[in-house]
Amino acid sequence: MSDPTSLVATWPALPYESWQDTCVTLNRYLQIVGKLRLAQTPWINHSWHVTLYVTSRGLTTSPIPFGERSFQIDLDFVAHRLVITTSDGRTGGFALEPRSVAAFHRRLKQELRALGIRVAIVASPNEVPDAIAFAQDEVNRSYDAEAVHRFWQILVHSHRVLTQFRAGFAGKCSPVHFFWGGSDLAVTRFSGRAAPEHPGGIPNLPDWVTREAYSSEVSSCGFWAGGDPYPHACFYAYAYPEPAGFATSKVGPRAAFYHQDLHEFLLPYDEVRESTSPDTTLVEFLESTYAAAADLAHWDRAALERPAAAFPPRAAGQ
Repeated sequence: MSDPTSLVATWPALPYESWQDTCVTLNRYLQIVGKLRLAQTPWINHSWHVTLYVTSRGLTTSPIPFGERSFQIDLDFVAHRLVITTSDGRTGGFALEPRSVAAFHRRLKQELRALGIRVAIVASPNEVPDAIAFAQDEVNRSYDAEAVHRFWQILVHSHRVLTQFRAGFAGKCSPVHFFWGGSDLAVTRFSGRAAPEHPGGIPNLPDWVTREAYSSEVSSCGFWAGGDPYPHACFYAYAYPEPAGFATSKVGPRAAFYHQDLHEFLLPYDEVRESTSPDTTLVEFLESTYAAAADLAHWDRAALERPAAAFPPRAAGQ
């Protein structure tokens, strides 16, 4: 179990190869939890109703409607427990520890039923090629608590910087939220213009979902734990539709590069972690990739952006 008194003072190391099996298993756990929110929540544009949110201890669904009641699932990556709370004061949960995806799926259903909650989900993962049904997945069963704790610490740091970045935009912008399909923490800015139809083709994800998600012109960025075809933790930035010249744009810092297969700029996480000012390094990446996308696509930046000087001053004590 992680030390609950440990400080989130530095950006921790998290080589992908050191926790690859846990990363895959955790993704499946989070997909099961996220699909409960998906099944019960009214559809919000660009699939914003399905996401999870960073907390001071892990990730949460936030309240999920269930008839006249609501319930919430929190994944505590400090005490390593899944906790279910309901609006009528009942609780349930179990330890997060090495167990197969099938066992996790079974135990979560049992805990929900004990609270009088029955929700039907599409019980197989999205956005992965090896979509083993949750109830049959005895393959993925790793849970390295220390690695998960470090992953959560990175999410906390990334959430802070992405929230700072989000504050500089006055146009339509997503929350800073966690997409469980790809296990990435993201924030997306919108130009206000419609986008051409997305070609789809994401493994085990209906094309209509992708097309609705990318129905508007966007510049998006975030943190990704890694996987195929880039098995390293990294920050990413992309534009849809990608404007001509975006891939060859000069962005910062120097370690950032354009990945031809992903069609995204990537900044290796270790370049941020090991820099003298990780926040500054990350902000340089976020701002320069956004500027490249917005300028090349001729966004109305004067109308969409909000300079720091425009923020209302705070009185003492506020």
